Amino acid sequence: MEYIGRHNGGIVKTMKKIAIYGAGGFAREVAWLISDITREDSDIRVACFIDDDEANVGSIINNIPVLGWEQAVRQHPCMEVVVAIGSPKTRERIVDKVVQAGVPFATLIHPRVEMSELIEIGEGTIITTGNILTVNINIGQHVHINLDCTIGHDAILEDYVTLAPGVHISGWVHLERAVYIGTGAVIINGTSDKPIRIGSNAIIGAGAVVTKDIPSGVTAVGMPAKPLKK
Repeated sequence: MEYIGRHNGGIVKTMKKIAIYGAGGFAREVAWLISDITREDSDIRVACFIDDDEANVGSIINNIPVLGWEQAVRQHPCMEVVVAIGSPKTRERIVDKVVQAGVPFATLIHPRVEMSELIEIGEGTIITTGNILTVNINIGQHVHINLDCTIGHDAILEDYVTLAPGVHISGWVHLERAVYIGTGAVIINGTSDKPIRIGSNAIIGAGAVVTKDIPSGVTAVGMPAKPLKK
């Protein structure tokens, strides 16, 4: 796996044209992330935003053109794609479309991320600035780790997990597929024989404190976090 922005603590020197799928707020932040990488490597640049909303196609956002999917494939046949859409469910749908088209994915890690070499990171993952990741962490594909998060030892983040800004995950925590953790939430540490586990497609509300397992598919809020009643 080759990471754009970091590789064994250094900067990757490879020609890259990155198309950002999405044209919203996080997509613009990802463009900023790439611009920070280009200060170290001028051979990496943003090719375009990609938007499925025809009303936005043809516009310019922060000096970057917005193209439709087919148009982007024609104009940038050697591009790599990152999907910068916050909703895990929507992100997975877009990833499936890109895979079917045979277009490769980029993996973006901001140069100012603090992380050990004892971390596995899947393709398409985006790790923004200010994050600290310690040791023996497993991160799946197309995971979003937003600004100023911390992730402790032996954590597992499965595919399509999303961390909003300022999330703190302690050691021995397992986030299943497509979990969404809201801004400023905290997950306390589990143990090697009983990690704290948050089930697939669960949503943890902003500022929540998770002290025990959360079932799949629920929204949990509060201190301590509890699933909302239906």
